[in-house]
Amino acid sequence: MSETPTPNKRKSVNWVAMIPVGLFAALIGAFFGPGLFRDNPDALPSTIEGRQAPAVAGVELPGLASFDDATLRAGDVTLVNFWASWCVPCRAEHPMIKELAAQLPVYGINYKDEAVDGLDFLAELGDPFAAHVADATGRMGINWGLYGVPETYVIAGDGTVVLRWAGPITRSTMEDTIKPAIERAEAMAE
Repeated sequence: MSETPTPNKRKSVNWVAMIPVGLFAALIGAFFGPGLFRDNPDALPSTIEGRQAPAVAGVELPGLASFDDATLRAGDVTLVNFWASWCVPCRAEHPMIKELAAQLPVYGINYKDEAVDGLDFLAELGDPFAAHVADATGRMGINWGLYGVPETYVIAGDGTVVLRWAGPITRSTMEDTIKPAIERAEAMAE
């Protein structure tokens, strides 16, 4: 005779089988949690904001004014823009850089580019930059935490990075993000 199961008997849970499920849940939390709970989940995180701007360690672009660390700590709010001639979004944001350059000094860092190509880019579109350096090796970009070009940094007068914006500056970015950061940088000097 076979025994019929009693309705009060519980099945035991196989806890060993639950380990992969728990690990998967932990990985999901680790990968998505920090990004989902930031103020702006679309913005890339930056370890440089709130710190002193890294060293300016580029070389001169032939025939153009250059800048150095002291320039970024001279008391004026400035912008630093990493750009390249081969970068299509850099071309698209160039009118916004020109507009910003009419308001405050913008310093350009020509990133992983041939000097002649960078100079041709500026000759074609106009040169809005107060001064330039070239980062042909990409080392300076690494020190600044660069994700890619274009990338723009708002620097307070004492050299503190107030904002790092990864990607092209659009009209809405300029109004909603860049200009408020410039105002915060100006307030730091008061």
